[in-house]
Parts: sequence; structure tokens; C-alpha cells
Amino acid sequence: MPDALTTPPLTHRVRAARPAPPPRDQLDLGDPPGTPDAVAVTGRYLERAGCPWFPVTGEVHYSRVPRRRWSEVLGHASAGGLDTVATYVLWQAHAPAPGDFRWDGDLDLRAFVELAARHGLDVIVRMGPWAHGEARYGGFPDWLVERGLATRTNDPAYLDLVRALYGQTIAQLDGLLHAQGGPVIGAQMDNELYDQPDHLAMLRTIAEELGLQVPVWTATGWGGAQVPDNLLPLYSAYADGFWEETDTEWPAFAPVHFRYSTVRDDLSVGADLREALDGLTVDGASGVASRDLDDDALPYATCELGGGMHVAYHRRPLVTPDDVAALALAKIGSGSVWQGYYMYAGGTQRVGPHGTEQESHATGYPNDVPTRSYDFGAPVGEHGQVRHHHHLLRRQHLWLRQDGAALAAMTTTVGGGSDDPSELRWSVRADGRRGYLFLTTYQPARRPLRAQPGVQVEVGLDDATVVVPSRPVDLPTGVSVAWPLRFPLSDGLALRSATAQVLTRLDADDAEGAGRELVVLVATDGVPVELVVERDGGGEVVASGPVEARAEDGATVLDLVGAPGPDTVVGLSGPGGEDAVDVLVLDEATANRLYRLDVGGRERLVLCDAPVHALDGALVVHTEAPAVTVSMLPAPPSLTVTGGDDGASVAPRGQGTRWRSWSLSVPAAGRRRVAADLRPHAPAPPEPARGGPVGRLSAPTDFSGAARVHVDVPAGAVTGVDRALLRVAWTGDVGRALVGGEVVSDHFWHGRDWDVDLTPCRDDVARDGLTLELLPWRAATGVWVDPSVRDVPDGIAVAAVDVVRVARVVLTAGEERPWT
Repeated sequence: MPDALTTPPLTHRVRAARPAPPPRDQLDLGDPPGTPDAVAVTGRYLERAGCPWFPVTGEVHYSRVPRRRWSEVLGHASAGGLDTVATYVLWQAHAPAPGDFRWDGDLDLRAFVELAARHGLDVIVRMGPWAHGEARYGGFPDWLVERGLATRTNDPAYLDLVRALYGQTIAQLDGLLHAQGGPVIGAQMDNELYDQPDHLAMLRTIAEELGLQVPVWTATGWGGAQVPDNLLPLYSAYADGFWEETDTEWPAFAPVHFRYSTVRDDLSVGADLREALDGLTVDGASGVASRDLDDDALPYATCELGGGMHVAYHRRPLVTPDDVAALALAKIGSGSVWQGYYMYAGGTQRVGPHGTEQESHATGYPNDVPTRSYDFGAPVGEHGQVRHHHHLLRRQHLWLRQDGAALAAMTTTVGGGSDDPSELRWSVRADGRRGYLFLTTYQPARRPLRAQPGVQVEVGLDDATVVVPSRPVDLPTGVSVAWPLRFPLSDGLALRSATAQVLTRLDADDAEGAGRELVVLVATDGVPVELVVERDGGGEVVASGPVEARAEDGATVLDLVGAPGPDTVVGLSGPGGEDAVDVLVLDEATANRLYRLDVGGRERLVLCDAPVHALDGALVVHTEAPAVTVSMLPAPPSLTVTGGDDGASVAPRGQGTRWRSWSLSVPAAGRRRVAADLRPHAPAPPEPARGGPVGRLSAPTDFSGAARVHVDVPAGAVTGVDRALLRVAWTGDVGRALVGGEVVSDHFWHGRDWDVDLTPCRDDVARDGLTLELLPWRAATGVWVDPSVRDVPDGIAVAAVDVVRVARVVLTAGEERPWT
């Protein structure tokens, strides 16, 4: 095998001609003619109002998130660049007894959908009846299971009960459907049902008969599922899986999802459940389906790109933010036209008539999962924690919001994507005139890829050949990029190529300065920035800013000589000042703080050290830090604190070359340590046990011999702030947090800190404290954890217990002044 570090530079070549128009009207999907903002589904992509549409969807389970947090979570989803949220309707939650339907409190589906619309989000309703989502009996109520019906089939007695559920659900959505001017644009029928296409088709028929009219009807397509023609199959991709065995270091399917491939199916997702329920096993080492669907058959759409990964007792993956972001970008480079994440926001398992409603060995599930926590390591955590992958994914989503219509209509050519770690992995999406070059050297740390020296790709379009970069460049290990090809900058200027990625752009009426548009790019750490600019018809391009220019092949090549950053602006125009545009080149750290939000009645770029979102024109800040910097472009004349936690204040910090900044003081926010350096002893931990249909390790249920740590929490640590979290940095096996004798949180240790939301019980905690019940890590038990955290001693170690005080501040922009 040749060594990538010594292989001489090669130019990879691909031809990307203009594709034929996609087939239409072959699918029983889409809005009727004349529907305002009509949604259509072609053979390659979705359309909205007659234009290609690239949806970005994230899973948020309203019934697992406290209603008081809905607006915050939906705000983060919108600020993260999503345009759609998906949510399960869990039958067991809404009908704890036959005919006793509940739609109040945290179960108010209608209120959740209305709130999503307020945040500018559309909704996909995952109707069930079977949902799974690690819910007890897959979301079926116990009373249904006890009847012994032929569920998930067209058994008449079962369908009668389904009609009752669907009728109740659809009544909650009346007036909120897309055809009625509402946000509900789609519905999923059942979940992971692979061998009952007639039943899936019947579910749609029942829903339509009961009044559900939506343009997009879907079903999960993985696992070799037989999906009927009246449903659009959606696919999944995960960086790891808790459902694998303890002797699996890294699932065989996982590496496939970090390289470019037009193969959509993954047979391994849900395979253990199919084995447990139906005795079926996945054939083949990879677990990835061999069928490669024709581009013109169905659009490549996803609904479960892993936004993280849940943990089971026997196997506890540690998926990193970089894993999530690289996998997502690999799917775009593979041809995805719909990015759907599971989960985007974590939640908490419900407690029902039979106790906690998680799936377990006791319900016939192969895996024991936590009784309460459904955090999933998601971009937005179980208690609203905003994590690094929220920022990494937002960069991709801002790009899709800016140029997704063009990207959706582009076809995909995979030029390199084998399992050979020395081979350059690359693909091109193009429409014959312009496109994007995708390159990756990223795989998770267990199997990293090498750096790639001398990278250069030649892309043949209909009327031009683009070589990117103009001179070979070394691509570091651990990066994934999507570089633009002939990206339009202004009426007369185009970015023939760039070694930086498109982030967003501000229209002329939003940008600072005499009507010049602002295009925002982000550099990749370790890759020199080159911009190749061409004019329609050729001719000189005038450039200003920190660049060195040279003429080459009818274009102007600009090498960035200054460091990328918030003030790194390259001005471009024709020789007479025509076609003027500014290009802002950000570094990655700054790009991770960048939002595009509607504040004070206009779209603005917002840089903030803390998570923010917009609500009704105001800027909402959630911060764990007592001091925050906020910068905006274009900037309002002033910012004022108009809501949130007491004591917050804001003051102007200064005016940069383009940005205006403010210092936000939030004395309520911060951390207070309440315990540290503990080595509690568990006197009699239970012996390991196995259970479930495939005999995997079972989660302990006997905590009588656990270590008990009482934690006193001062009242001042949990009051006077929007949210108070207990953050436990520890090592061990399983932990439970009890308040007043009730388990409020549990945690299978896997390498990340354990957060417990004290907000709902803050008075009780301030009065009586709380108790941590901890069981020790014992390597001999055979539980799988990630190699990066595996080398810990047996026993229990609590490094620190902190109260994290998360403050909420609402900032309102002052009235705009005319441009001067």
C-alpha cells in the first residue's frame, strides 16, 4: 500500500455535466395545485414554492422536555439553522388507559406545534403507532400489549385502536396543517417497520381519511425496509451504536458513514431488535446494504443522522462533536438533500402508571438503557445544555440556508471513497455550471486517517474546467471541507474556487457600507486560504485587504496573507468599482460563535460567547458565565436588557471596523462548588447479571449496597437564576440522584459529566439537599466504554460536584437609524 506521506501530488479528475431535469409526478406526494408555498417531491430533491428546497430537521420530543423549556429548545434549534423539527407522538404518554387521551401540560402537541411556528420552524409529526425511541414497548401502552393483538399489521382490531389514536392526534393539528397555512408539512408512518409495506400504506390511508393532509409522507427506509410507493423512505447514519456487542470496538458499519458513498441503507440500525423480535440476523460483515439507488428514483433524504448517541448498560459510546459534524458533512457530500438529526435535543424518559417508561430487558428489549436520562449526547442536551456540535452543525446549516436550493439540484459524483485509509476521499456535487468539492481526512480517533499532501482536483463543468486549488495544498488530518466552485459573488464576479467554505451572506441592504454585499467564508485550520475570482467575460478584478494577487488562467488568484478573523475583509470589484462585494474570511473559532438572527426587525450577524437565539425580534442569551461579549453586524444603535434574570446589565464595548460590541454582565450566572475529591465506598454492589432476549448485561436495580453521598446545596446556589444544574465529574458504573427519596436523574458513566436539573426541585434541594447513589466501576464486569476513558481504576471517584447557574437575559435592539 503506498504511503500517503510520500506519494507524489496527483490531480484527480472528474466530469460534472449538467444533469437532466428530475422526474416529476411519479410519487404520490406533494401539495395539490394552487396551494400557497406548495411543497413538491421530485425524483432528486424537494421543492418549495417552485424552487429546490434542502430541509434541515432535528428531532425534539415535546413529551420528554418540560413545557417551560420548549421555547428555549426550539429557539436553539432555529438559531442552529434548522427549518424543521420532528417529534414522536408516544401513544403510551397520551393514552395511559384505553380511551383516556391526554393532551395537556407537557403533552400539549398543539401548543408545541404553534410554538415551533413562532420560532419559524415547520414540523414533521412522527405519528406512530409504534415509535420506539427507546420508549417502553416502543411507545405502545401496556394495556395494548396485554391484549395480545397482531400489532403493526392490518389486523382489524388493531386498526380500530389506531384510528382512535390517529383521530385524536389529527384533531390536535386541525388548522395547523401546511395547506391551512400552518407549519405541519409532513407525517411519518410507524417506525423501523421493514416487512409490512401494505400496513404502512394502510396507515397513510387511515390518516388521510381522518383529515390529515400533508405534502410529505415518510417511512424509515433502513434495514432493507420494504417501503410502499406512497411513502418517501428516509435513512439513517450513526457514528457508533449502543446496540452493538461489548466485544465490538467500533461497529463495522460506522466507517462507511465517514466517507462518500451513494449507498443509503444501513442494515445494522435496529438489527438487534429485528433479531430479538423476529429471529433475523444481519448477513455480511459491514451491515451496509449493497443496493445503490438510482439518483432519479427517489431523493436521498435522512431523518436519523446521529446528533450524538444514547448509551446502554452494556455498551456506552462516546460520540464527539467532531464525529457528528464530519458525518453530517459526509452525507451532504454523498448526495443527501434532506438533513435530519436524531436527536437534536435530548430529553428525559417519562414516568407513567407502570413506572419509568424506558425500554429495557423487562420489556423484551435487547438493551437496558437509563431509566430517566435520554440526553443522547445531542447538540442541545437533556436540560438545555448547548454543546459544541450545535455550533459546528450551525456552520453547515447556515451554508445550506444560503445555497441549499442550488445544492439540492446538483448531482453527486463520488471520486474517491474506498476504505483504503491512504486514498484521498473526495466527491463533487455540481449542476454543470457550478458546484462544490468535498474532501475529508476525518475519522474518529479509534481509526484516524492520514494527512493528504499535494491535494488538487480538476472538475470539468459544461463550459469550463476548474482546478482547485490552483496549486496543490496539503490537507491536514482530521478535517472535512466543502469548497465552492464558481460561487456567485455579485452580478459580475464569481468565486471560481476557494480553499475556504461558504458560511452565509448579507444582502446589500443589510451590509455595512454603500450597498456592498458581504459574503462570509470560513477558513479551515491548517489550510492556507486561496480565493480565485473571475469576472464575466474576463478582465481585471480589483482586490483590497490582506491578500497578494496574481493573474492566472483568466482569473485573479488571491492568497490571504493576514490571519482569518472577524475583521479580515477582502474587497472585490471591477476596475471601475462595478460589481463590488466584500468577502469576510473567518477563522474556525470565530465561525463557531457566529449566528444569523432576526434582531430588531432585520437579519444580523451575531457573535456571542454564550448560546443565543432570537424570539420576536429580541436576542435571548443563555449563559453559564457572568461576563459575555455580544457583537453585531449591522449593529443596532443600542441594546437594552428587557427581561430575564435580575441584575443583568449591558454596556457598549466599542466599535470595530464593522462590528459593534457590548459587554453583558450577568452576576447571577456562574459555578459554585459544593463537593470535591470524594472516594465513596459501595459496601455491597450487586453482582453482574444478564437478561433480555440476547443475554446482554443488565443494568443494576438493587442500590441497597451503593455508596451514598449526601450533597448539601446552599439556597443561594439554586435560586435567583433561570436554571440550576448539578454537574458531577466522576468515574464509576451507575449513578442515581434522589431528592426526597425520588429518583430525579440517573447516569451510566461513559466519560461525560453527569448533569442533574435542580430547577424543578430547587426548594426541596435547598432545604434538604440531595443524595447520590453510586455503584463502582469494575472492569471485570465487561461493560464497554470508549478507549479514551477506559483506563480508570475500579471503584468510585468524584472529582467535583458543582452547581452550574445558567442565566437567561433578553436584549432588545434600539430603533434603527438611516444609513449614513
